[in-house]
Amino acid sequence: MSKLRILYVASEINPFLQTTEVADFVRKLPQGMQERGMEIRILVPRFGLINERKNRLHEVVRLSGINIAVGDEEKPLVIKVASIPNAKLQVYFIDNEDYFHRKYVFFDKENKFYADNDERAIFFCKGVIETVKKLGWAPDIVHCNDWMTSLIPMYLKSTYKNDPLFKNTKTVFTVYNNSFKHKFNGDLLEKVKMLDVEDSMLTNLKSGDFEGFIKIGIQYSDASVKGEDKFSESLNALFMHVADNKKVDTIDKDTDYLDSYYNLYNELAG
Repeated sequence: MSKLRILYVASEINPFLQTTEVADFVRKLPQGMQERGMEIRILVPRFGLINERKNRLHEVVRLSGINIAVGDEEKPLVIKVASIPNAKLQVYFIDNEDYFHRKYVFFDKENKFYADNDERAIFFCKGVIETVKKLGWAPDIVHCNDWMTSLIPMYLKSTYKNDPLFKNTKTVFTVYNNSFKHKFNGDLLEKVKMLDVEDSMLTNLKSGDFEGFIKIGIQYSDASVKGEDKFSESLNALFMHVADNKKVDTIDKDTDYLDSYYNLYNELAG
């Protein structure tokens, strides 16, 4: 049996950036899967807090140069890469001057949520898929972590459904308690749209809030995972509404989650 190919997508990873527990999780899980014989790729945003010189990031010219549409605008995609010290893992960074060169992640220095975080998420999700296409690397599993990655399962099931690179790809969406109170403007749905994305597919995103992004991720992923055992009531309620034929797991990070994810990946890919 050939090696399973797992693509990890998240907003942060140790040791480059940590604002929540996601960064630790996305650091340990790929290495655990690599040690079990799987082939790994990791993609995260290049937020301005990441020191390029200290972390030895360098641009991958052959992958850069694509323009990504967000609404009516197109913005250049720059791809950088760095290695995780003491691990045989490379991390690819999605970069763009307008979206990711600030010295903060989702909130500014006054702790105000950036109004364009929706555009940053859209750019990131589209950029991830286009980067994988440029790599010519067909993932068996795309494992999306947290709200910023939640549009990827939908794009793979619509715009990219006929792309031979993704024809057998399954998606996992792990949800965390990293909610925000901001509501995005009404043009969110127009900005999210791509080829083959119909209005009816975006009903869950109409609320324009954190829960809307989570609902979309759960709706279109092949398996949804509660990344924590203590979940907010509203998030628990979201999982209760997932379709009966959808696989939903609770994989607690305090248990032997490596085995749990290993089994989940093999089950989905089988």
